[in-house]
Amino acid sequence: MTLFYKLSLLMGLIVVASNYLVQFPIQYFGLSEILTYGAFSYPITFLITDLANRAYGKLVARKIVYIGFTIGIFLTLFVSTNFSDIISIRIAIGSGVAFFIAQNLDVQIFHRLRKKIWFVAPLISSILGSITDTLLFFSIAFYATGIPWVTLAFGDLSVKLVITLAMLIPFRLLINKIKDFSENPNSRVKN
Repeated sequence: MTLFYKLSLLMGLIVVASNYLVQFPIQYFGLSEILTYGAFSYPITFLITDLANRAYGKLVARKIVYIGFTIGIFLTLFVSTNFSDIISIRIAIGSGVAFFIAQNLDVQIFHRLRKKIWFVAPLISSILGSITDTLLFFSIAFYATGIPWVTLAFGDLSVKLVITLAMLIPFRLLINKIKDFSENPNSRVKN
C-alpha cells in the first residue's frame, strides 16, 4: 500500500470519526457548552494534507482531499447520520462543506509557503484551515438550533489550534521519512 493510499484512507477515517465525535459534548469540568470530542481528532486531517502536499505537491494533495472527502462523506452518511434528525443531517452537510473548503484552502496556502522554513507552511495553512472549517461547520450544523454553537465553535477552535501546534512534532518527524516528489514534475505517486 503506497503512502498516497494510506493517507487517503486515513483522511476518510478521521473525517468519519470526527463527524461522529462532534455530536458529543465533553461532560467534564463544565465543558459541555464549549467543547466536543470531534475537536481532538479533526486537526489530524490537516497533518495528512500537509504531509501529502510536502511529499507530492498540491495536485496530489488535492486528490487525497477528494478521496478522503468521498470516503468520509459516504461513511458518515451510513455511520453517524440519523436521517430522522435534522441536526444530524446538518452535521453531515456542514462537515462536507467545511471540510472541502478548509482542506483546499490548506493545500493552496501550504503550497505557497512550502519553500519557507519547515514549520511555516503547516502552521499557517493549518491555522487558517482550522478557522475556516470551524466557522463554516458550526454555523451550518447548529445555527438557529438552540445549541450554543458560537461557544462550541470557540472551544473547538481553541483545541484545534493547540493540536495544530502539537501536530508540528509528527510533521517534522515524518517529513524526514518521506521523499519530496513534488520537485520532479515527472514523478509518480509512490513510496
